[in-house]
Amino acid sequence: MTAAARAITRRAHAKINVFLRVLGRRDDGFHDIETLVLPISLHDVVTATQAPPGVRTLHVDGDRELARAVETGLGDNLAGRAVEALARRTGRGTSDAGIELRIDKRIPVAAGLAGGSADAAAALLATDEVWGCGLGREAALEIGAELGSDVPAMLAGEPVLATGRGERLTAVHAASTWWVLRPFDLGVRSADAYAWWDETPATGPDPGVLVAALETGDVELLGDALFNDLQPPVAARHPEIADVHEAFLEAGALGAVMSGSGPTVAALARHIAHAEALAQAVPGSIVVGEPPRAVAPAPDAG
Repeated sequence: MTAAARAITRRAHAKINVFLRVLGRRDDGFHDIETLVLPISLHDVVTATQAPPGVRTLHVDGDRELARAVETGLGDNLAGRAVEALARRTGRGTSDAGIELRIDKRIPVAAGLAGGSADAAAALLATDEVWGCGLGREAALEIGAELGSDVPAMLAGEPVLATGRGERLTAVHAASTWWVLRPFDLGVRSADAYAWWDETPATGPDPGVLVAALETGDVELLGDALFNDLQPPVAARHPEIADVHEAFLEAGALGAVMSGSGPTVAALARHIAHAEALAQAVPGSIVVGEPPRAVAPAPDAG
């Protein structure tokens, strides 16, 4: 790695929502929520490479079908918008700093796994390091909140309880868990999922027992407590979600829940061997665990 072509690579980990509680629609059009965001081992790989002044490009490769579903314009892709937001925040115009972003795509698109938000977080942190901006944690989280509700949690790099519209974070100690994901060949827009919830709003229970179960590693209790307020309205329009949910339970999963706005269903397993058995019972599934604890943005200097 030379000074003229400095490159930084970061893993962009997907997430699952262990629970998602919708409290109501806000005046700004967003919804107040409570959710526990758990990073998982499934990840994209984002590389930011120093480019000549004025040159800012984005390339997406990896899984061919996934890459084809991703926008590659800097203004259309969330990772590209993260770079532009960083440039505005730090005063680096196109004539001052160039960057080449490359995303090795492995996370299903529009699947409720925050793949785009994870890429944006990784691109923001990697570009900050390449350009030597020294952005700091609080500034990074502010940019993340401007980009999208899931981006701050992806920047945190650890299990967090997210409230507000997702921008207020509290770190949560989480015992190690194993999950099985079943994605679908369909996408669900978050805006649609919340609009469907608005038609028949229903808010789930206080998540205190669930959070305690995750912290203590009581997977039996955790499995019983999983819930997502968006799942009923989304599954009503996509019944295959309910079918997979039931298939996991019949196969012996401790519990199952749709992640985020869907449609991916996540099933909780006792251990890796149990997870592998569940994946065999429900074709098209992926076994995932928690990743090594990611490094959060550096604290502000001073």
